[in-house]
Amino acid sequence: MSSEHEIENLSHESRSFAPSAEFSKSAIAQPNIYQDSKANRLEFWADRARELDWSKPFTQTLDWSNAPFAKWFADGELNVSYNCLDRHVEAGFGKRVALFFEGEPGDTKVYTYLDLLIEVKKAANVLLKLGVTAGDRVAIYMPMIPEAIIAMQAVVRIGAVHSVVFGGFSADSLASRIQDAEAKVVITADGGFRKGKASALKPAVDEAIADGKCPSVTNVLVVKRTGQDVAWNSSLDLWWDEEMHVVENEHVAQGFNAEHPLFILYTSGTTGKPKGILHTTGGYLTQAAFTHKNVFDLHAAQDIYWCTADVGWITGHSYVAYGPLANGATQVIYEGTPDSPDWGRWWDIVQKYHVSILYTAPTAIRSFMKIGSSVTKHYDLSSIRVLGSVGESINPEAWMWYREVIGSSKAPIVDTWWQTETGAIMVSPLPGITHTKPGSAQVAIPGIEISVVNDEGQEIQAGHGGYLTITEPWPSMLRGIWGDPERFKETYWSRFEGKYFAGDGAKLDEDGDLWLLGRVDDVMNVSGHRLSTTEIESALVSHPFVAEAAVVGAKDETTGQAVVAFVILRRSQLDHIGSEADTSKILREHVAKEIGAIAKPRTIFVVAELPKTRSGKIMRRLLRDVAEDRPIGDVTTLADTSVMDTITGRLNDGASD
Repeated sequence: MSSEHEIENLSHESRSFAPSAEFSKSAIAQPNIYQDSKANRLEFWADRARELDWSKPFTQTLDWSNAPFAKWFADGELNVSYNCLDRHVEAGFGKRVALFFEGEPGDTKVYTYLDLLIEVKKAANVLLKLGVTAGDRVAIYMPMIPEAIIAMQAVVRIGAVHSVVFGGFSADSLASRIQDAEAKVVITADGGFRKGKASALKPAVDEAIADGKCPSVTNVLVVKRTGQDVAWNSSLDLWWDEEMHVVENEHVAQGFNAEHPLFILYTSGTTGKPKGILHTTGGYLTQAAFTHKNVFDLHAAQDIYWCTADVGWITGHSYVAYGPLANGATQVIYEGTPDSPDWGRWWDIVQKYHVSILYTAPTAIRSFMKIGSSVTKHYDLSSIRVLGSVGESINPEAWMWYREVIGSSKAPIVDTWWQTETGAIMVSPLPGITHTKPGSAQVAIPGIEISVVNDEGQEIQAGHGGYLTITEPWPSMLRGIWGDPERFKETYWSRFEGKYFAGDGAKLDEDGDLWLLGRVDDVMNVSGHRLSTTEIESALVSHPFVAEAAVVGAKDETTGQAVVAFVILRRSQLDHIGSEADTSKILREHVAKEIGAIAKPRTIFVVAELPKTRSGKIMRRLLRDVAEDRPIGDVTTLADTSVMDTITGRLNDGASD
């Protein structure tokens, strides 16, 4: 981000919201936590680690002698599954509900901590029976059902390493991940339920491993979920239920070194093969548990927690499969989409289970904004006391809607910034302490050191934009890219000496609070001026016509790049909106007023939907293809692959500015 052309005039709400005195008084995190972490950062993290159960206590907190390859608590030993399950049962909480499962068709199941422990022990024994040993890799390709969490916990219980592949990925994507990790066993299901239909999964596994493409695979375990017919290879395939039925339900968890590999999670690279992000055991669980407890103000005996993420993403690892269970929380997991059978489904779940902590993505929030509050008003959402946001920056308009409509203007919002690579939350308000600002992630959590720097790596002052870096090692940090240490160093540590940088732009406001500006590759250079897509999207959504917006940069012979916007209009405003050309003119002038004439979109496309992954992220590269009038790229990771056909078909019919 050029220091000559700072990102200026970042529009944001000037108001802030103080936590109530009642909330602050009973909050888990108290103001002294920041001072404690500053006084002795390493001892602060050591104390957090000691809140876990160690089979062999550690004596060394951090070894940074081989930077950027960190070792945290490296002479200690622990078992992640024991910390998530056994210790709660042994402490007398075996009857506490661990999981409320809500299937999309309406089926439900409840697992206490004792129930879950028994299932995980049996699954661990199934894996051992199949020859899986410590260090072996297991691929998991499943719908959002309890067995997915049971499988993850069972894998790490025996010291194996899981690679969860999101159930929406194609057979080719699955194959490449199995091959790179050399997975020994694949755990899948016949299918899952999505948008009212049974969606097959096992055929993708069959295709992925066909013709010897994945020679490392010795068995495929298949959960019966939908009951649909599946092809069967008797030399490889085994039914999960049948195998679980014939094994013992006892298994003693042994400790593994704190730096023992825990899981690989693949992220898509902009070029080349996906990156296998490696996380290890002790540091990861320490920060996942600490942040889950403090950022969400978790009171385990009273709260009902719901993170809407799929376990195929890092959010589903840290804040579904591990952090909540390590803290003894009761949580909801839901298999399907928010619109099945209608847009009231999520709010019905909140009402049904008395959800008190809700953690979801801005894209989901904006989808509900598009429909309006008419849906939510039919449900009792009074149980909600903390709201969380994850996945990308949340614009102030969506933040306020989330607070007022879902949080009844009283629930604090924790807008969290972190990445697959960081493993756990890095920047977030603490709900009992922070005066929250709509749209700002605000401050690093205690024990984390960040810096916004310019092109030369120098720290910038408040009021300016730059690159977000992390300046000190942290417990849940990635330990490398699987099988490619040089790529790890080049990707994350080469841009700024001694600092971690993964591609996000940021700005510090006059109070020193952090505002995320999106990926650096989502910053456009228009006539020599650097403009953030996030900033322009926020300006568009601040207009009452607009429910959701996505902005991309397109090549332009005159300006280098031009701003192209895709907007979804609010249903409640449709009667007040004129022609599409009039709407475009109004919105372009609105952006000019909010940011400046330089930021006016060259073109505004009005669309019914945006291309999103099943985790809710907008696939801007596909919109860039549309903006530059070139063939549409791979759509296999989209939640609805027909969206791009709808967009391109509409535009070909002339429905654009």
